[in-house]
Amino acid sequence: MAYTTKAISKGGREGRAHLDNNGLALGGAGDGHNPEQLFALGYSACFNQAVIALARKHGIDPAKAVVTCQVTIDKDDVSFALKADITLSVPGADKAAVQALLDDAHKICPYSRATRGNVPVTLTVV
Repeated sequence: MAYTTKAISKGGREGRAHLDNNGLALGGAGDGHNPEQLFALGYSACFNQAVIALARKHGIDPAKAVVTCQVTIDKDDVSFALKADITLSVPGADKAAVQALLDDAHKICPYSRATRGNVPVTLTVV
């Protein structure tokens, strides 16, 4: 049994974050959204803000940065556990510079700091 959701954000807290199916609600009998979707939205927006804060240091235009956060919940040895996959896309930017930016943003993002040691997070440049 696995559940996966994906949120995409651009522009940090002043930008826009949306689920890949463009909806948002919480709860209900399958007609609303769930905490994992909201977590993905929050994490992607927060991580995007960290990218924006550090982008110029890496010679990257922050307006082109797109962060995607995919959150999965699945059964583990004890009960259930989350994992997150974060991707960063900066069209036209040097891949090594984008990777360095991704790694630095992961160090300062509050969601990354809160989950460190508790939730496996995979970072990928696309």
